Amino acid sequence: MTTELNPALPTSTPRRPRGASPVTRSGWFRACWRWHFYAAFLVAPVLLILAVTGLIYLFRFQLEPLIHADLMKVSTPSADVIQQPYASQLAAVERDFPDARVVSMTEPRSEGRSTTFSLTMQDGSTRDVFVSPYGAEVLGSLDPDRTLSGYAVRLHGELMAGTWGERLIELAACWAIVMAITGYYLFWKGRAARSRQGRTLRSRHAQVGVVAGVGLLFLLVSGLPWTGFWGEKAQSLASSRGTSFWSLDHGAISDPTSTLDESLPHSHATDVPWAQGENPVPRSERPLGGSGERSVANVDTAVAVAAEEGLRHPMTVALPATGDGVFSVIGFAFDAPSDERTVHVDRFGGDVVSTYGFEDYPVLAQVVAHGIGLHEGRSFGPWSMVGSALMCGLVIASCLTGPLMWWRRRPAGSIGAPRGRMPLRGTPALLVGLLALGVLLPFFGASLLVVVLLDQLVTRRVPALAERLNAS
Repeated sequence: MTTELNPALPTSTPRRPRGASPVTRSGWFRACWRWHFYAAFLVAPVLLILAVTGLIYLFRFQLEPLIHADLMKVSTPSADVIQQPYASQLAAVERDFPDARVVSMTEPRSEGRSTTFSLTMQDGSTRDVFVSPYGAEVLGSLDPDRTLSGYAVRLHGELMAGTWGERLIELAACWAIVMAITGYYLFWKGRAARSRQGRTLRSRHAQVGVVAGVGLLFLLVSGLPWTGFWGEKAQSLASSRGTSFWSLDHGAISDPTSTLDESLPHSHATDVPWAQGENPVPRSERPLGGSGERSVANVDTAVAVAAEEGLRHPMTVALPATGDGVFSVIGFAFDAPSDERTVHVDRFGGDVVSTYGFEDYPVLAQVVAHGIGLHEGRSFGPWSMVGSALMCGLVIASCLTGPLMWWRRRPAGSIGAPRGRMPLRGTPALLVGLLALGVLLPFFGASLLVVVLLDQLVTRRVPALAERLNAS
């Protein structure tokens, strides 16, 4: 393998004269242009999907009630009609779905909205059931994976292609970092070219990219903990060092369904995690002298107790999954990750068994929680949503103007990739940087190695292929 990365460079390319400076302005510019071009070829389609689905998910609480108004909205009754207890609403759901297990209940987000119950069906699928809080009437149900935001989430996470889709997104994220870095270099060095007459599209692409690149880099980095390969390996490494990326509640007894989304504390498993190994998982104490089979407290008790503990409405209540389980009440923290808090309530006596909140997270998990809040545009209220929506729009614009520029400038019969070499021989720091990036992001390192091998073993030996790939 040579130390100069130059995929698809034909053998007829003139060599640098002996004694010439290895790092010239044109060499750096054309090399960055070439790698920006190839990175964009892989990245742009995936980023376009991520930006569009991210925009949908960002406004899911506004879009879904419009699409499913018959389920999610209710008419406000007269003043003498009061809201029915959540226990009565739960009983109505259990009557209509006797073979399902009710996992959680989420309070109405505002007046005129329905109560949501998340169910696990006999076949393992999930349903969201909507109940009028005034008449305890079941309005209907939805498969959360088949709503607009449900499709958006699955596309955003795995392109609806399982592990392969997840890996492709992670690969694209790695190369998007390369695309952003080379794009900034091109922006700085290409000022004169953009000022020429007829370069309007290039100038607009650069202006959009210089703003979008900052947000894009942040979104990529903050999204890495979710990835199936990098995120899993990084979490394993963090756990071995006595910390964690995630807020692992040692006592929650809920299953993560569509209702328990990213605006809630992130782990609600029965397993005792790394930091709480000495603490028992909270259980409800059966009353002495009785059978212990009947629950004295109910979902309304859990909400009232959690409110006394300072949790914010609307709350989500994960129902006990076992006979000695607890009500796990999760406070609303959509706009403030530092307000994340869960209160576990005894199902028999209604006492607080334990609490778990942001202050109990390891420092790394606190950082990740704030990063996720910013990633989803919810940490600073409406301003975050506006900023995230603007960023999604700029990424979409970059993904459209870039291919349009290429389409206009490509030579007939050629892909039109810019020619250029990465001057690794004269800049050891660049080689070290690439190696470090390849180790930090294994998918990038492996794919870079594949590109170099294809260049050395295939492209350089087939001049006709090289001519088809490169611009004249």
